[in-house]
Amino acid sequence: MKFICERSVLLKEISIAQEIISSKNVISILSNIYLEAENDSLIIKSTDMRVNFETKVPVTVIEPGPTTVFGEKFLNILNSVPDGELEFEQKDNKINIKPSVKKIRFQLKCTASDKFPEFSVSNKDYFEMPVKDFKEMINQTVFAVSDDETRYFMNGVFLEKSEDKIIMVATDGRRLAFISKNAEKNISDFPGIIVPPKILNIIIRRTGDEGLISISVTDKTIYIRFGSYSLSSILLEGQFPNYRKVIPEKQDNILTVKRSEMLDALRRVSLLVEQKSHRVYLGISPGVMSVYSEETEIGTAKEDIPCKYEGEEISIALNYRYIEEPFKVINDDEISICFTGPNKAITIVPVPEKDFFHIIMPMQP
Repeated sequence: MKFICERSVLLKEISIAQEIISSKNVISILSNIYLEAENDSLIIKSTDMRVNFETKVPVTVIEPGPTTVFGEKFLNILNSVPDGELEFEQKDNKINIKPSVKKIRFQLKCTASDKFPEFSVSNKDYFEMPVKDFKEMINQTVFAVSDDETRYFMNGVFLEKSEDKIIMVATDGRRLAFISKNAEKNISDFPGIIVPPKILNIIIRRTGDEGLISISVTDKTIYIRFGSYSLSSILLEGQFPNYRKVIPEKQDNILTVKRSEMLDALRRVSLLVEQKSHRVYLGISPGVMSVYSEETEIGTAKEDIPCKYEGEEISIALNYRYIEEPFKVINDDEISICFTGPNKAITIVPVPEKDFFHIIMPMQP
């Protein structure tokens, strides 16, 4: 195998491929990135046996062929050389890397490509949606995924098609994030699935806001294509909680605050929040909301911010991270907090309301 490629073009794709890899053992084939030069293109693959990644970049192929190289060292080499053309030539079990603008020469051992795992292919149709919408769905939910491995069925984002909607939900048992988008009319129904966050986080970081994303769902795998990229991930098993039972039917009390003022208050008050419980209090009264921490040996903090509210005075205890994270991902200037009482779930929605919301269970005072 022999080819010539621009360093900047290759570096971007190898960086993504290396994100997938979980094994750092140099003798494991799962530490390697698959390279195959053919038809003036370089096919790049990587896997951790749960998430698969594949893309293709333009190169000048002098001699076609496949191989695999240790991903971490390959990426380090690409990071170390300046932009310009690189020549890659495989001989026996080594690949020679020669930058055109420097006299340095690298020789990296490689492993036969036939030892690299085969990637599965979807046997179901793909459906499409705007990549901007799919990214918004991920951003509004993925942070609420549980990290409790004993509740593995909450360790991913729930995805389903319900009537004419595509729905994403995440929960850790104390909070819930929900968003829905209109589905194309020709999308076939599929049962609810639980998607691991790893593949979703890659999509957030590596997609733009233009174009479409294609998705196919089988019994055990989700397949995703956008641009020149193909990704797939094994789904999490288990029964996702019935999220519809958690959604309050009616909440009469509504207060509205400016997003920036709430985030600033949470940031400052959290400096003196007890770090084990992360408990912060919202003291709500007509026209003013107080954000304050409980008294500790270190001290206390309190900040008053204006709000639109006309109900009775009430105090609600919350995990400050649980309220801060939804405020960070909502881009609207004003946000409403809906509630019925100090021990009942609160709902966070943008103003005006859109196709998503966040539910948080209060803490004991």
